Amino acid sequence: MSAGSGTAPEPGSPVLPGAGRLVQGEMAPPAAGSAHSRFVQRIRRRYAQELALLPPGVPGREALRSTCEALRQRGHPLGDALRILRQLVLERLARLDCEEHASLRAVTLAVTHLAEFTLDAACRQALADLDAVHGEPRGADGRRAQLWIVGMGKLGARELNVSSDIDLVYVYDQDGETDGVDGRGRISHQEYFAKAVKAVYGLIGDTTEHGFVFRVDLALRPNGNSGPPAVSLDALEEYFVVQGREWERFAWLKSRVVAPRGAIEDGSAQALRAVVLPFVFRRYLDYSVFDSLRVLHRQIREHAARRSAGRPGRANDVKLSRGGIREIEFIVQLLQVVRGGQFPELRTRPTLDALERVAAAGLMPAATAQGLAHAYEFLRRVEHRIQYLDDRQTHVLPLGCGQDGEEGERDLNWIARSMGYPDGCPFLHELDSQREFVAQEFDTLLGGTQSECRGCAGPRGRAQPPTLDELCERLPAPVRERIERWRDHPRVLALREDARHRLGRLVARTADWLLEGRVSEEAALRMADWLEPLLRRESYLALLLERPNVHERLLRLLGAAKWPARYLLRHPGVIDELASNAMVSERFDAAAFAQDLQDRCAALRRTGEDDDEALLNLLRRAHHAEVFRTLARDIEGRLTVEQVADELSALADAVLRVTALWCWERLRARHRDTPSFAIIGYGKLGGKELGYGSDLDIVFVFEDEDERAPEIYGAFVRKLINWLTTKTGEGDLYEIDTALRPNGSSGLLVTTFAAYAKYQEGRGSNTAWTWEHQAMTRARFVLGEAALAGRFDAVREAVIAAPRDVGRLREEIVAMRQRVRAAHPIKPGWFDVKHSPGGMVDAEFAVQYLVLSCAAAHPELVPNVGNIALLQRAEAAGLLPPGVGDAAARAYRELRRVQHQARLDEAATQVAVLSTERDAVLALWRHLFTS
Repeated sequence: MSAGSGTAPEPGSPVLPGAGRLVQGEMAPPAAGSAHSRFVQRIRRRYAQELALLPPGVPGREALRSTCEALRQRGHPLGDALRILRQLVLERLARLDCEEHASLRAVTLAVTHLAEFTLDAACRQALADLDAVHGEPRGADGRRAQLWIVGMGKLGARELNVSSDIDLVYVYDQDGETDGVDGRGRISHQEYFAKAVKAVYGLIGDTTEHGFVFRVDLALRPNGNSGPPAVSLDALEEYFVVQGREWERFAWLKSRVVAPRGAIEDGSAQALRAVVLPFVFRRYLDYSVFDSLRVLHRQIREHAARRSAGRPGRANDVKLSRGGIREIEFIVQLLQVVRGGQFPELRTRPTLDALERVAAAGLMPAATAQGLAHAYEFLRRVEHRIQYLDDRQTHVLPLGCGQDGEEGERDLNWIARSMGYPDGCPFLHELDSQREFVAQEFDTLLGGTQSECRGCAGPRGRAQPPTLDELCERLPAPVRERIERWRDHPRVLALREDARHRLGRLVARTADWLLEGRVSEEAALRMADWLEPLLRRESYLALLLERPNVHERLLRLLGAAKWPARYLLRHPGVIDELASNAMVSERFDAAAFAQDLQDRCAALRRTGEDDDEALLNLLRRAHHAEVFRTLARDIEGRLTVEQVADELSALADAVLRVTALWCWERLRARHRDTPSFAIIGYGKLGGKELGYGSDLDIVFVFEDEDERAPEIYGAFVRKLINWLTTKTGEGDLYEIDTALRPNGSSGLLVTTFAAYAKYQEGRGSNTAWTWEHQAMTRARFVLGEAALAGRFDAVREAVIAAPRDVGRLREEIVAMRQRVRAAHPIKPGWFDVKHSPGGMVDAEFAVQYLVLSCAAAHPELVPNVGNIALLQRAEAAGLLPPGVGDAAARAYRELRRVQHQARLDEAATQVAVLSTERDAVLALWRHLFTS
């Protein structure tokens, strides 16, 4: 999913901050110092004696503490001290911002620290006062019940503006009663914490002669203003499950316990995160939030329109008007909520940080993210200057009109100059450019240009979708018969009205495309089969409706072959990959894949979610998505069969590498930071010829002198195999075959490298068989300690180039080929592309014979470069008659292509005779084994 195809302006264009500013040589504008602010003037007059109490620089936590303590020592009670502290901090920030160009982050973080400090001080005071009257609140387990002050919105994201209100939710961790004092004053926890909320508000929210500390808004608590002031953790969880609305997920996205400080430092506040995360971030891709965001955004725009009716100046609200701050926040939050359940690295609160992450995840072009970040910083800095003027919670620009026209014009010019512009005109030009860029990106993301998407904002004014009967009349007979079954289908009948609305519109769009010839009947039938069991997950309906390009690509993929349809049914979440236009042109990047997994693991670790099950599912989702990307490129004709195998083999290597790393980190018995071990790949993994659904033939070896090593590496390998093969709700990764280890299934699961080398090189009585040497021709070092890689290559070369009785070798390979053929009977008159005479196995055995019999004299046959390249090298070396090797190589490539296509369509690999390919391989076989 992308945040639109629009591109950000080039640096230096009018849309980016800085356009219209003075250049060298121009006359400087009048000074734009903080003294223009009427609010700053009032502070400097009234608190001239206190200003020096605040240490120099951007106020941090220690500066706030020391200043508050100094005010208390001057005789100010806590409430007054906190209010005066706020005045001092805002005067300092106005000066640093307007005169010394402090960064946006420095300003917003300082205000956030002020809120955290004051809330912590007020909370501690309130609880101490209540304890003196009612005793401590205590749960059934005897522990003191904890109160958490949850900061929402900009407070939660550490982005508070300089005249911000603070959105709070008060949560306590357990119900019960207070201890009472001398047998009196016992009250319930709910009563106790309701009193605490009131007391905290009195200390920071009431307006006194010193003003207020922060305006406080509790409207985001469960049930809004009709709900209790403080809610228990259990009640909050129940509310999320039973009543939580989609827009509340956006509100809780930025939630964070901000006080008391002790609950944050001792980790007890983390319990809230476990309740909030499942509510905000759903397990599956969640496109249903588009509708909720449209409703919320429409309400905001309608409210803004009503406020500005008859007062055109209010249309210049840098937060709520079209292209304002709120739309940037909506863009980012929508992408986070839709994907954050599966991509934990997106779970961050600050807007600018989130923009970087959605761009890094490929959900938004980097240039767009940069443009939105520029716009956000520009608009937030403007917002601060508006609020510096009079300390009013407003976001509306003064435009120099109406009763206060002259003053408004002076204010506007001051804002412009403090932003680096000579006057209001170039500043307003840039403001308009920034807002237009934001609005276009927002409309693109929400489908504002698509008439069919505008109708899904809500029941009012919505165009009714055609009925099922009306739809069926437009469908071809096979598709009509399939869709008609939905009339009485329990899953369809159980859908909510809005979900049935989406389903009807989705079928209608498919019918239109069928009539236009854009999709096939087979694709429509498979889509119905795919969609029916997923109807209970309504987000998939929303995804396909919100993203017509995904819908069309899905139909094209389903219509191409049967196996993709089955894969999509097992792993439906991967369809979101189709939203990326770049997906089909990209190639698998193993390093980026591994880094993404590490980033997601780190994100889970930060929230304490990195248990084994979470990581197992993380691996599976990432693996399924990459397989699907390769599949889509394959179906689109962007990859050859060899390239498909390369991608799937590189993916297997990467999955093995990450899984081994995580398993070793979680191994209780590990005795060193990194294991001294290796994985040797055989068969299709070794030859880099993996197909969809291939199992992995691997052998595990280690080299470690520790006396516990055999036991430790045995436990490690068992854990690794378990992680790869266990089926979770997300499926599995690979089937693992270790039969090629020394002594096969009767041998040790993991052996020392020395024992492995001895077995392969035939030293001693226990040695490898010829068929194991055949397998060695396709073996390769997949991962492990670097020192073992070179030693493995030496062992492999020694085995391959060892002196042999060529006649006996020929007999053993022919006998093995006959046994394999007998195990795969073929219907008379048919040609099996793999097992028939002249099929792929004949070519593979022929290459193995060439390598084992000739590599000693022809070292160019030693490298594991694949059957096609080895046949061409053998002919170039004169080991095959002219044309025989090249013809066999071309035949092998075509046989692989036919096999690949048959497996994609789940068809038999026994076909009408491919005479050209069969004859080419038979010519190779006859030359080597019958001449």
